[in-house]
Amino acid sequence: MSRKWVEKEGPRWVEKEIITREQYEQIVGLYDDGKHAIGILPLLGSVLLGLGILSFVAANWQDIPQLLRLSMIIVIMTAFYTGGEWFLRKGQDKLGIALTALGLVSFGGGIVLVGQMFHLVAYDITSFTVWGLAGTLLTYMYRSRFLYLISLLIFTVAQWYSTEQFHQYSYAALAIMAIGLGYFTWQRQNTLLTWCFSLSFVLQCMMLIVDKDWAFLWFFIPVMALYTAGDWIKDRSTGYALQTVPLIAAYIFAIVMVLMWDERTSSLDKLLAMPAAYIGGLVLLLAVSVAGKLKQQRGSSAFEWILLAPFVYLSAGIEVLYLLALFFFSFYVLWRGYIEQWRFKINFGTLLFICSTMVAYGKLTWDFMDKSLFFILGGLLLLTLSWFLNRRKKQILADAKGGEH
Repeated sequence: MSRKWVEKEGPRWVEKEIITREQYEQIVGLYDDGKHAIGILPLLGSVLLGLGILSFVAANWQDIPQLLRLSMIIVIMTAFYTGGEWFLRKGQDKLGIALTALGLVSFGGGIVLVGQMFHLVAYDITSFTVWGLAGTLLTYMYRSRFLYLISLLIFTVAQWYSTEQFHQYSYAALAIMAIGLGYFTWQRQNTLLTWCFSLSFVLQCMMLIVDKDWAFLWFFIPVMALYTAGDWIKDRSTGYALQTVPLIAAYIFAIVMVLMWDERTSSLDKLLAMPAAYIGGLVLLLAVSVAGKLKQQRGSSAFEWILLAPFVYLSAGIEVLYLLALFFFSFYVLWRGYIEQWRFKINFGTLLFICSTMVAYGKLTWDFMDKSLFFILGGLLLLTLSWFLNRRKKQILADAKGGEH
């Protein structure tokens, strides 16, 4: 939470005698935004310094003798690591982590530059995997979120580079990222790290399906396994962060099925997985997911699985069923938001409902309505829905606050 939020909500706590005025001032004092801003400066400075060094070396690289090049790489990397450790021992954690991060960047840059110096030809991303592994080890050594994010970025970009440049998927990179950084995510229970891990994992699953040219539905098996893991996390903010990206992926897939599915032209071989194996895998994940939800007393959230219903295997009515799934899921998110009095969830559910409505509008009217009229009516519908739902949200939240007095 931020200082601004505490300053806004704190007086109400004092008024209800939940805390005293002195306690309120002490709580506000804990959220000094100035200190957070100053703490970020070394990290930003490390990024700029790293870019400056890389650009300088790249501009003059060809004019530097080979032995001096190798010495520069070793000296710069060692200096950054040594400086980082020194500042960390002095208690200047931000600056120490910033220099350690520069050491990690220097290590990766050194791998590339040494390969160029000695004309080494790479046929896979083993060197990048080693770089990511080094970042993972540093993450555990210093328990740093910044080093975690850099390592996660290295693995994600390396995987993309492998599929794009070498046309092969690196299972080793995925395994090291999923096990190493995944366990760190599980330990820290940090919302930001969990969001980033979930996004990277889903993207890498997409790369796997595309690279192997597998039926697209296989994508949802590892993705929903990630969702299922979120049901066994006690901290709900972390669980939501782990599950939101898989649900967004399923929601987008349902939209695509509504807008673009055509039985006459669609290639089922590119989409449909083997029914027995795929549906069996989903049912198994659903069972484990529901068990976790019941343990956490969140059984009603099993309704989120409606987006994964395998309507695509039916012979007719596929678009209508996926459209209904979109609306039901949107209503569910709205309903849970109102029940929990969670403003973010209400806003998100509102956005999903508006999006579902526009998908239905586009599906039903695009082919036969004049295009200018289509956009005019669509805009009016969007504005009307937005006004109505926002008005309804404010009314319900106001009633909820009134009931607390």
